Amino acid sequence: MPQTCIMDIGSTANSPEWGKYLPLFKRLELPARKILLREGQVSKTAYFIEKGCLRIWFNNNGKDITFQFFFEGEGVSSVESFRTNQPSLFNLESIEPCIVHHISREDFQSILDQSPVIKKEIEDHMVQRLIFYQKLFLSRIKNSPQERYKELLEQRPDILQRIPQHYIASYLGITPVSLSRIRNRR
Repeated sequence: MPQTCIMDIGSTANSPEWGKYLPLFKRLELPARKILLREGQVSKTAYFIEKGCLRIWFNNNGKDITFQFFFEGEGVSSVESFRTNQPSLFNLESIEPCIVHHISREDFQSILDQSPVIKKEIEDHMVQRLIFYQKLFLSRIKNSPQERYKELLEQRPDILQRIPQHYIASYLGITPVSLSRIRNRR
């Protein structure tokens, strides 16, 4: 399953190439609802989740819009901000208590400069992210809320089992009441 940003921490532990760079990662325990990056700040850190769940979201005229969820073994950062030093377009927040490993932009760039193997993995991963976002974009345009819910149920049932309903409703672009009605129709 493609996920945003950088790499899969699970493969890191098993990869000799990534293994060389593990000392550059710092372990951090987070409580639920901890903001790691605020919309408008420049991202200087990438995170890799050992345990827990993070979400990215933005504020749209006072309304919290969840854009994506990340779980164990996935990496996340504000890629455009992390790579270009521009302000982030979204917030990054823990949903539940988490253990993450983080790396600075400078250390990450050093890895890319030193390892053609890892650089290629990252490039391949970024292409997968682009494909994922294209599908997400098209789904938001052409599918009804019921179809988006069904798609989520089929493709990511873990989200429905683990994430609070108000975040799922926000992710689907509907109200919690509408989500409840869709779920009751099933």
